Amino acid sequence: MAGIGTCLWFDGQAEEAANFYVGIFPNSRILDASRWGDDGPGVPGTVLTISFELDGRGFRGLNGGPQFKFNEAVSFELFFDTQAELDEKWEALTADGGQESQCGWLKDKFGVSWQLIPAMLTSVLGGPDPEGAARAMQAMMGMQKLDIAALQSAYDG
Repeated sequence: MAGIGTCLWFDGQAEEAANFYVGIFPNSRILDASRWGDDGPGVPGTVLTISFELDGRGFRGLNGGPQFKFNEAVSFELFFDTQAELDEKWEALTADGGQESQCGWLKDKFGVSWQLIPAMLTSVLGGPDPEGAARAMQAMMGMQKLDIAALQSAYDG
């Protein structure tokens, strides 16, 4: 087997989405695109598929039409060591119509779901102090964008 990839189904926005994501993540680039010709159902010259890398991981965007929509059943997880890194990506992904949700989840302007997770989260939610873990969980449940210092403070009591 040569590998596993990710295909994202868009309704005409695959090229825009690929460019948006490549602009957010380091070590990212557009690889290639196939475009509709005169014989296809799509508008000639518009993107049918576009291949791109986000931080070295391969993706394909497909302009498949309006039949399918993104939902929270599939999300991309991003892990962060610092609040500044998390904040930067949160702002970028919610820009231009993205939606904040609960517990570190958001949807970008294309409807793709993302979880922005502090790397330390498992140490406070599953730490050796069950009361501290309960406080951290309660704090997280009240947050949209996760706050590393507030989660640690809740755990510490």
